[in-house]
Amino acid sequence: MKYTIKANHFLRTLVFAILFIMSANSSKAQLKDVSQWKQLFNGKDLTGWKHVGGGSRYVEEGLLASKGGMGLLYWTGGKLGNCIIRVVYKMQKFNSNAGVFIRVPIEPKEEWMPVYYGYEVQIDNHPETSNEDEYHISGTLYAFTKPLAKPGKPGPDWNTMEITLDGPRTIVYLNGEKVTDYTEGQPVPERKFSFEPYPGIRPNEGYIGLQNHGDEDIVYFKEVAVRPLIKKDRK
Repeated sequence: MKYTIKANHFLRTLVFAILFIMSANSSKAQLKDVSQWKQLFNGKDLTGWKHVGGGSRYVEEGLLASKGGMGLLYWTGGKLGNCIIRVVYKMQKFNSNAGVFIRVPIEPKEEWMPVYYGYEVQIDNHPETSNEDEYHISGTLYAFTKPLAKPGKPGPDWNTMEITLDGPRTIVYLNGEKVTDYTEGQPVPERKFSFEPYPGIRPNEGYIGLQNHGDEDIVYFKEVAVRPLIKKDRK
């Protein structure tokens, strides 16, 4: 009888140990999955994307290229929020113009609604060639924020942009340096031109898109990825 009791105790202990290890491994797997990037652009075609407005975007040698404009290629998979969006791009010329749109409140049917009511994370005006003010530097929220740094690389060098959407807070890193840290409700400049966005609160979640500005301003994208925020991201 004593041996049976000991054997049963040993088996129960072994089962609990196995279950604990399985649970720990499952938690690690889930954490690993949460921290992984989901590629929104597959490098082959425009699956999951839709274009509105002038010109077009298309895939050329594994890159998102464009012709004509102004237009917008947006992700049709739904609104994004509480996440990090990573975009890898290069300008065709030493300086070219495009933008990454975020917090667009409704699905775009034309190209101007996102300009007016979303945010454009600017791709343009390398500091050495800029003829405009600092509200139009790569990594800023177009016409709303000044850059904390100016790390943008001219064409044909590649740039890596990471846009964090943390509730009402938007943080932009470009090539590893923080350019923008803006929270809804902070003051912004008065609107100067008809093509600039309207002031006002943007939603915590919204559609994202890539602008094609025109034949004189070609910007190539080779990666568009997203992952959810995790605790260590919130700084």
